[in-house]
Amino acid sequence: MKTQEEYEIIGKLILDCTFEVHKELGSGLLESVYEICLLEELRKNGLSVKSQVKLPVYYKGKELDKDFYIDILVEDYIVIELMAVEVLLPVHEVQLVTYMKLANINLGFLINFNVSLLKSGIRRKVNNYFLAS
Repeated sequence: MKTQEEYEIIGKLILDCTFEVHKELGSGLLESVYEICLLEELRKNGLSVKSQVKLPVYYKGKELDKDFYIDILVEDYIVIELMAVEVLLPVHEVQLVTYMKLANINLGFLINFNVSLLKSGIRRKVNNYFLAS
């Protein structure tokens, strides 16, 4: 299990990379553009990243013929879900939390790049109380 300090260090680096991408590109582009640029920025900063990570759906113990996809998985223990929407809705935050629970991940970021001030487009979610402090 990772320590809270490890989560915070990687989390800060993720946010730094996110701000760099937004500074470079601004708002108004497609989510897929932000994803590929953020992947590049995260890798450039030495992080291990995977994109479009398949997350199978189970119902009553049976795997169904449907999958979810995590936009970006960082260091195998932090989820990033990207958006490029007018407004973040509660359903977007629920989606992130659901992915975190299904993948047994403790920290996640929901990032909406379609804002003029990126800070207002970021939501941090935790799936474990030791991270809440």
